[in-house]
Amino acid sequence: MFINREDYVDMVRPFYETDLIKVITGIRRSGKSVILQAIRDEFLHNGINGDQIIFINLEDFEYEFIKTAADLHKEIKNRITSDQKYYIFIDEVQNVKDFEKVLASLRATLKTSIFVTGSNSTLLSGELASLLVGRTVEFEIMPFSFSEVKEYFRVNNREFTEDMIFDYIKWGGFPLRFDFHREQDIRRYLLSLYEGIIKKDIAGKSSKFDKKTFMDISLYILANAGKEFSSENVINYYKTHHKKSITRQTVYNYLEKMQKAFLVHGVKKYNIVGKEALKANEKYYAVDMGLRIINTNSINFEDTFFLENVIYNELILRGYTVYTGKTYKGEIDFVAIKDGKKCFIQVCYLLASAETIAREFGAFKPISDASPKYVMSLDKIDMSRDGIGHINIVDFLLRKADIALT
Repeated sequence: MFINREDYVDMVRPFYETDLIKVITGIRRSGKSVILQAIRDEFLHNGINGDQIIFINLEDFEYEFIKTAADLHKEIKNRITSDQKYYIFIDEVQNVKDFEKVLASLRATLKTSIFVTGSNSTLLSGELASLLVGRTVEFEIMPFSFSEVKEYFRVNNREFTEDMIFDYIKWGGFPLRFDFHREQDIRRYLLSLYEGIIKKDIAGKSSKFDKKTFMDISLYILANAGKEFSSENVINYYKTHHKKSITRQTVYNYLEKMQKAFLVHGVKKYNIVGKEALKANEKYYAVDMGLRIINTNSINFEDTFFLENVIYNELILRGYTVYTGKTYKGEIDFVAIKDGKKCFIQVCYLLASAETIAREFGAFKPISDASPKYVMSLDKIDMSRDGIGHINIVDFLLRKADIALT
């Protein structure tokens, strides 16, 4: 049974009646189609006549006859039979070449509200996309957050415990992975999904694309998500483990392809003293935790980078702009900004020793900025001190505790 992913629907809702084309993007199998269906159902619930809603899933064999932009345009025009406003939903619109022409035409000539989905950020970046410049608004859908996992278990009458955070850190939140219970089955599903993403959203129809090399390098980048990115480390890894050389340009080309397929998000540094974002991406975080370990055998839950990745994804879901923080003495894990206000966040596994406590809370000492400061860990006891808040990570993910901004 599906869940109501209200965070995402709520993002789109203010744009329902505008003539901007609503583009719902995100990694393959993250649940974009479910969001599209939820929006359609909300229109029906609110009294919109079903005849005013046109829903086309281009991965459904029922629409296999739609091969070209002309076919798509004809199908939609044939279903518009009055001068009422129509609500048009097209799932996986990139399956039709030159689809931009259709969207531009419908928007310009008819009373419509258009919603489309796609699995690659190049969806609106080709030459034809100039037809839609300034006429679209985009929303990225990610796999389940931990609170959505809890809701998924509730509606499917399955037992949920907060200790499942460890399962989530390891295997992530792709909705279909919860159909499997054995780790070998989950790994097999995630690997198959990843191979499909490479084939459909990255390699495409290119016969020259080296899928094997891309897979080896991209999985290494994912496994090291959250660490300061170094192309030299990638090059050395590939040379050591595969006895082949690869150029820096190839590494960055692959990294760009990973971002366009929504496999990773790049994170820039924020100069806390100068209060400005620096240009280059300093780190990359995986859009889903399960992708980090499909090519490894184990996970060290004390590895802070895994927890950082979970917190980063949660902050993005909640609409924060997120940076890593740079001070004159070191770094802060995250600077979270929204509506011109911000806070600083350190993430660790457990505050298990005086040394760890001193390190994590002490990271804020070089910061004179009065914005709120937080240490997040899996400790259940509140260890706030010296004006710095402490938040249990599970409480934060399940929305029992929250951060404040100034």
